[in-house]
Amino acid sequence: MATRTLGRAAKALLAPALALGATVGLASAPAQAAVWSSCEQYGNTSLNGYTLYNNIWGSGAGSQCIWANSGTNWGVWANHPNTGGIKSYPNAKKVINKSITSLGSLSSGYNVTVPSSGAYNTSYDIWDTGHKYEVMLWVNKTGAVGPLGTSQGTLTLGGHTWTVYKGNNGSNDVFSFVRTSNSSSGTVDVLPILKWIKDTKGWFGNVTIGDLQFGFEITSSSGGLDFATNSLSVSSS
Repeated sequence: MATRTLGRAAKALLAPALALGATVGLASAPAQAAVWSSCEQYGNTSLNGYTLYNNIWGSGAGSQCIWANSGTNWGVWANHPNTGGIKSYPNAKKVINKSITSLGSLSSGYNVTVPSSGAYNTSYDIWDTGHKYEVMLWVNKTGAVGPLGTSQGTLTLGGHTWTVYKGNNGSNDVFSFVRTSNSSSGTVDVLPILKWIKDTKGWFGNVTIGDLQFGFEITSSSGGLDFATNSLSVSSS
């Protein structure tokens, strides 16, 4: 996939509707006042060990606003047109900065509320520190969306059954694990997946895992849709 992180080659076009989205979007946040909110293209903040990004990076994007009560309880209101191409990847990022062989464990729990319409996926986006490799873990998807690359078959690992895809976006290799059925909550044991890529497939060596992101990769959400991360946990040792 193309870049989805702050400060890296963003192609996003700031739509005029972003200013309007500031009013409409924040009205869709929880009844209690959020600790932080932003309708800026790359609005970001750090809360309790996580960095939150609004991250509207794709061309032809509409309006989007992010809110957060904490780094692990946050959401977005997004109104992106019904056109192809990823518009945004709002996410919460946890920095790991450990090589695969030095990790004793790496796991994450998630609980989300997502719309029944639109086109998007809910996914982990895991990067090595050199940004040569990207590992995506799709826990649910809706609409006309699909991973980059070609299918490598089906695998049960890390507590889930996935269809695995391998591809390259011109900047980095992308390994996508798409859950064979949608899930709105669960726990993913991430380390065995990384070890499978390294040891079983040899697709990369003992890379250092830099960022583990979790969020919503949104292609379209015409009319305005709400996405919420009710809870998130990332633990490593």
